[in-house]
Amino acid sequence: MKFYSMKMNSIGKLLLGAAHFAGLLSLACAQDVDPTAMLGGGTQVVQMVDQGKVGEIWDGATSAAKKRVSRSEFVRQVTESRASLAIPQQRTWTAVHRQTVVNEDADLAGQYVSVEYETRFSSAASRAVREMVSFHLERDGTWRFSGYVLR
Repeated sequence: MKFYSMKMNSIGKLLLGAAHFAGLLSLACAQDVDPTAMLGGGTQVVQMVDQGKVGEIWDGATSAAKKRVSRSEFVRQVTESRASLAIPQQRTWTAVHRQTVVNEDADLAGQYVSVEYETRFSSAASRAVREMVSFHLERDGTWRFSGYVLR
């Protein structure tokens, strides 16, 4: 199973919001998902962000995400959103969410898995920041990165 990731600021939030809420949201859970594997993929993504490999994350993202934001804009937004936070000091996963989205846009419809982390960064060690990485199951059966949000 391949994992790809992408991190975004406001456009990322919009993408994630569109993917999750633009259509009729089904309460059915995504099937045939190994939460441990998805956690590993999410960890890979946040570590790539930590290492400044944001462009590589975008390169492996879903086609729907790539249609909504350019590579250069994605890199700019992620870099800016993380710059003020500095180095991650502690990161703990808090949840793995599964959901199925029904949408007229076939690129947005389907199964999603999101992995949430509570992270303490060196510039804000007294408060936790939420990171969320989302993946979409593509038609070829590969889970690909579809969104990154900092809260």
